[in-house]
Amino acid sequence: MERIDIHPTHAYESFKLRLGRPQPFGATIVPGGVNFSIFSSHATSCSLVLFKKHAKAPLAEIPFPDEFRIGNVYCMVVFDLDYENLEYGYRMDGPNNFQQGHWFDPSKILLDPYAKIIGGRDVWGVIPDWEDIYHHRGRIAFDDFDWGNDRPLEIPPEDQIIYEMHVRSFTRHESSGIKETHRGTFAGIRDKIPYLKELGVNAVELMPVYEFDEFENSRPNPQTGETLYNYWGYSTVGFFAPKAGYAATGKFGMQVDELKNLVKELHKHGIEVILDVVFNHTAEGNERGPTISFRGIDNKTYYMMTPEGYYFNFSGCGNTINCNNPIVRNIVLDCLRYWAAEYHIDGFRFDLASILGRDPWGYPLANPPLLESLAFDPILAKCKLIAEAWDAGGLYQVGSFPAYGRWAEWNGKYRDGIRKFLKGDGTVGQIAQCLQGSPDLYAWAGRAPATSINFITAHDGFTLMDLVSYNHKHNEANGENNNDGSNDNDSWNCGWEGETDDVAINALRRRQIKNAIAMLMVSQGVPMLLMGDEVGRTQNGNNNTYCHDNELSWLDWHLQTKNPDILEFVKHCIAFRRSHPVLRNPNHFRNQDYVGSGYADITWHGTKAWNADWSEGNRVIAFMLCGKHAKGGTVEDNYIYVAMNMHWQTQWFELPSLPQSLQWHIFANTGAIFSSSHLPGTEPMLDDQSGLLVGDRSVVILVGK
Repeated sequence: MERIDIHPTHAYESFKLRLGRPQPFGATIVPGGVNFSIFSSHATSCSLVLFKKHAKAPLAEIPFPDEFRIGNVYCMVVFDLDYENLEYGYRMDGPNNFQQGHWFDPSKILLDPYAKIIGGRDVWGVIPDWEDIYHHRGRIAFDDFDWGNDRPLEIPPEDQIIYEMHVRSFTRHESSGIKETHRGTFAGIRDKIPYLKELGVNAVELMPVYEFDEFENSRPNPQTGETLYNYWGYSTVGFFAPKAGYAATGKFGMQVDELKNLVKELHKHGIEVILDVVFNHTAEGNERGPTISFRGIDNKTYYMMTPEGYYFNFSGCGNTINCNNPIVRNIVLDCLRYWAAEYHIDGFRFDLASILGRDPWGYPLANPPLLESLAFDPILAKCKLIAEAWDAGGLYQVGSFPAYGRWAEWNGKYRDGIRKFLKGDGTVGQIAQCLQGSPDLYAWAGRAPATSINFITAHDGFTLMDLVSYNHKHNEANGENNNDGSNDNDSWNCGWEGETDDVAINALRRRQIKNAIAMLMVSQGVPMLLMGDEVGRTQNGNNNTYCHDNELSWLDWHLQTKNPDILEFVKHCIAFRRSHPVLRNPNHFRNQDYVGSGYADITWHGTKAWNADWSEGNRVIAFMLCGKHAKGGTVEDNYIYVAMNMHWQTQWFELPSLPQSLQWHIFANTGAIFSSSHLPGTEPMLDDQSGLLVGDRSVVILVGK
């Protein structure tokens, strides 16, 4: 066995040093000291800058001796450090030539890209000292967290029900009922696990939890004067460090343990954790942005550059990470492996993932090496990988994202199809594809229905209540003259723009919300619910609340008592989906009977049984699932019949006959005056087994048993 020599060989002032190890990158505790390792292919010199925690002036600056450079890696062990009370950064010198893409500036102190803990924004919203020479401070991590027997849950993708949330928004509102110090934090989510369990979801997708600067592009609200923040956090400062401002214990530097405790507790209750990750750009922005880390370490390596030295901007945020450079590819892999191994994360959703498939000049690659590496990485083998399969540069790859048999996709075409059908547009042919897990997009390539992450609303866009309450976006509070946010919302206000006291309009809106939830939960694929849609949360028509740390973004828990019927309906629909494996098939329907039941796995109907009307302009469709084909015939389930009438008039639907001894029972009827849904297993029998009236703009779900 190789003997590790831990004796110092060099000294600088009072510090004892020796040549370090180039791997792993970052600051790593070793016997007697800390190993510091950082890469730069173009720097001519590097110094380690040490601070006492929170101190403005450096404690020391230690130049790396020339012999402490191995290849393009500066690596050094510094002995006898009180690392729990230290912060660190780097100064680098080298060429500074805009056209060549080099931005070295030894006056800047640079954040370690591999920093596992970052200080400087320890408490959310506390105005920083702008005179501080080093705003985002690397800290040295000592991990003694006890995971016990916890491990990632590995829930089959088709069985997932995802709940997308913003960490701060979920519990920040005073109505959350948790203690004030926990509001808007990882601890706050932990306090609300009973709510998530009762709702029935089994995965939470957290909007970015990496360290970011909420004061990036902060400015006064033109309407109220309050501060507008970089609230969503899609502007990463450090990829390996959880955001201190999201931790109740962040001011004590305990954000790592608080997030790990949350993951452990969610797993204990059968709920997976998916992180929304942003590898398409960083907080350094364009040519006028700040130098925080990558720009000063090796700008030309980490970013896509034009021949003139400017940043390509396929992210819409000023710069684009050069993901298919081998060095950058490795940092992405290292980051995801770290979160999977050290935080037990179950999956990752990749923001603007199409960027990850571009070459250094922005052209789409046929076989992007980063996407392939992620798909086949042994440490990530059981992690869910979910792509937002488009970018701000116009590359739209829903249905064609390079998958390597592993990648799922946020299905924007599902969103658009359901929204159009909901308001009476679109075609029944399109909606039929959506309900089947989009075989038109995925079956041809051998990709499973769970490839499709089905969503009608997400953080980016209208909430479900606003989708049925506004024809147009109302983003004036963002201070951008209502020019930001999408104009293509496929929304319908049901006859009045915004809030109203009109009883009929409000009843129609509630029905439309329930219609949307019903369609989502009976669709093959993986349903994703937006935080607060289950209680009718509104953003007052704002479809881009990226900058609002206020009630526009926060979940108002009073809505549980204001809209109890919506909440009950969502709970019942989730429970119904979880009770019926025929709604969660791992493979696409064959449209044939392959188990000898006398019925095809899926059959299509209209107002006449067995006779669907596929004509353009038709707003009526129904389908039946044969329970004997559930999970490819490996398990047996009930028969499920779903009738959707998006016409403005009531329609009589003739029902398909069931096998002898089975009867139709009614699970849900969004057009019912009284209770519109039942707990699975308590569905009353339908009085008339030959057919039923389906109200205007209504959905009915029956169970054959």
